[in-house]
Amino acid sequence: MTTPEDLHDQWELWEVFVQEKTGEPHTHAGSLRAPDAEMALQNARDVYVRRGAATSIWVVKTTDISATVPDDNESFFESPRAKAYRHSHFYKLPKGMKDQ
Repeated sequence: MTTPEDLHDQWELWEVFVQEKTGEPHTHAGSLRAPDAEMALQNARDVYVRRGAATSIWVVKTTDISATVPDDNESFFESPRAKAYRHSHFYKLPKGMKDQ
């Protein structure tokens, strides 16, 4: 016999992002398990949105999120000073153009 715990373990884990007002960024509200995106959206509304306090909800499968690895932090987040091409002084103006 299948128990609710068995079903819970079979459902995918989803991350929930909520936008409280139009134009504001979506913020991470939490995680939940659901069998599909539609159910994840409905559950996210029921669990993370109170009294219509949101204009948008995103749900993303946790397995679809790519993230940095702590061991790579030093090289990945290297200071932009070491990347001169990111600064305007790296590039030379063509002849006839004036610097503003």
